[in-house]
Amino acid sequence: MFNELKEYAKKNNVPIIKDDSLDVLLSLIKDNNVKSILELGTAIGYSSLSMASLNIPITTIERNEIMYNEAIKNITKYGFSDLVEVVFMDALEYTPNKSYDLIFIDAAKAQNIKFVERFTPFLNKGGLIVIDNINFHGLKSTDTGISKNLRSMLKKIEAFKEYIMNNPLFDTYFLNVGDGLSISRLK
Repeated sequence: MFNELKEYAKKNNVPIIKDDSLDVLLSLIKDNNVKSILELGTAIGYSSLSMASLNIPITTIERNEIMYNEAIKNITKYGFSDLVEVVFMDALEYTPNKSYDLIFIDAAKAQNIKFVERFTPFLNKGGLIVIDNINFHGLKSTDTGISKNLRSMLKKIEAFKEYIMNNPLFDTYFLNVGDGLSISRLK
């Protein structure tokens, strides 16, 4: 539906959700009767628009001004301004004024634990937290030939996986689609 945005993302090196991950996300939304979504990491608005196409209101947070402006432009162009609220802010500084059925996190991978801790109080009982890029291109912190910064981020992703699997508030599983999804249901 938003092939033009996919082409823009590819041409301009903007990371967006992979097709098979998006298919899973949209199925989760339908199968769980999701009525409200909070998204962390808007980029150009591709995933926001895809989820909004199911006629569900979304609040999406973006801290990069260029991406924020591109998202506003795209959401307006496709006629979803009434369903998608784009907030220009660092997600860790944002405080929602309501709770959500689904929180989709596609933002700074090293911050996943902080994101979960910050936004769990705004997740409805039985709600889902879905996190994209949990496999980070199949790389591991023990791989040779990777930079110190990348190794540090990979260690944080690995620590997050351990954290979320052992978090007593959630039932969690991982799906090996796209670049990996973490799906956690609040008990």
